[in-house]
Amino acid sequence: MSSGAPPQRMVSRSPRSIWTIFGVCALAVSPVRAQDPWPALDRASAAYAGLTTLAADFVQIIDHPVLGAPDTTTGRLYLRPPDRFAMRFTDPAGDRIVADGRFLWLYTPSTTANQAIRTRIPSAGSLTPNLIGQFVERPRERYRARWVREEPGPAGVADVLVLVPTDANAPYQQATIWLGRSDGLLRRVDILEGTGQVRSVTLRDVRTNVAIPSRELRFDPPPGTHIVDQ
Repeated sequence: MSSGAPPQRMVSRSPRSIWTIFGVCALAVSPVRAQDPWPALDRASAAYAGLTTLAADFVQIIDHPVLGAPDTTTGRLYLRPPDRFAMRFTDPAGDRIVADGRFLWLYTPSTTANQAIRTRIPSAGSLTPNLIGQFVERPRERYRARWVREEPGPAGVADVLVLVPTDANAPYQQATIWLGRSDGLLRRVDILEGTGQVRSVTLRDVRTNVAIPSRELRFDPPPGTHIVDQ
């Protein structure tokens, strides 16, 4: 679940942005005293470590300061730790981002017909396509963290935190994450990329430890697809 100005939707799915892949509007709340962020992150790490699978609906909003109106997409997200991850889009229908354990596949026929971009997944480091794991797996090693506020939502109260990568080569400047207080699960992430673009992904109907068909976590290029290795 983490890399000039082509058309808006193309920017939102540029190769650099693939790695930061892989909402509910923020509600106004009264100011409260800042808290230690690490208990919430430790709870999230423990929840992630206990997962066998996760599935959720997602709404993704890409907002670039110079490209006009935000680009909104929707779909279904699947995760099988440590290295299987997929975002299968229903709007635009047929677009897919799939990490199959060896490669990350980017297939967006809505913008580029008959082409799939294939990128080898690093065996180590911070560049992971796992949208959830990259923020809650070993966060004490990977981020400076700040607790911002608590916020109610459809799934209950969430702790809102800001994470700044300690790795100078990370492909984003910071991430704001919403962690469910009752279950430690990631509910939303807003990623500020180096271009100034903000990628917001909100998860709904989150279900853990459910059966996921193997076909959802692999990519079979349609006949005639040109594969571009990066």
